[in-house]
Amino acid sequence: MSTFNRNSQASYSVAGTQADAAIDQGLRSYMLGVYNYMTLGLALTGFFALGTVFLAVDQTAGGMALTPLGQALYGSPLKWVVMLAPLGMVMFLSFKIQSMSASAARTTFLVYAAVMGISLSSIFLVYTGGSIARVFFITAASFGALSLFGYTTKKDLSAWGSFLFMGLIGIVIASLVNIFLASSALQFAISVIGVLVFAGLTAYDTQQIKEMYYEGDSSEVATKKSVMGALRLYLDFINMFLMLLQLFGNRE
Repeated sequence: MSTFNRNSQASYSVAGTQADAAIDQGLRSYMLGVYNYMTLGLALTGFFALGTVFLAVDQTAGGMALTPLGQALYGSPLKWVVMLAPLGMVMFLSFKIQSMSASAARTTFLVYAAVMGISLSSIFLVYTGGSIARVFFITAASFGALSLFGYTTKKDLSAWGSFLFMGLIGIVIASLVNIFLASSALQFAISVIGVLVFAGLTAYDTQQIKEMYYEGDSSEVATKKSVMGALRLYLDFINMFLMLLQLFGNRE
């Protein structure tokens, strides 16, 4: 009888180990999908930003004169459409993703990333290309370390959520107010606080995305979760990059 019990315990142990390994493999695949979609989104954003500024600036005039396209994008009412289109698309994707198919959600995210690239192309008119590249790599290194912390830490970061959300709301309100005040001191404070908030959100969102994983999800549901997770991390990266650029970017 004792031999039977030992064999049963061994069987249960092996089965448990195999189940844990399957979950770990599934979780790794799921998170890899999140990071792959995010990376693809960032690549599209960079491609469209560079392509847009190349078409919008007259390269034969020392890089300072705008082409007709540039004048339309940056000097006409169309600029408000370009600025607000990404916000409209991210709200649409956030609210409609549950009713979308996985392929539609993926396509919408990639279109959003491309539109964001067009919107961000104006930074090349404000900052030097070298400083943009430098800040991008600083952001990438910081983001990687923070996301790794969020993925591996045993500490529950859920308590950070309300604090970070309040910080985010404060940044939005202060940014809107500073449109009218145009205060450099306030802008500096917004940038510093923004870096801290989005650094915290990177770790927090990574842990939340990890906890969204469920082994029993269908491939359709898992893909939509990956797209939504990629969107959250993409926004953290872009916003941290913009805040750091305002702090460390060299203006033209």
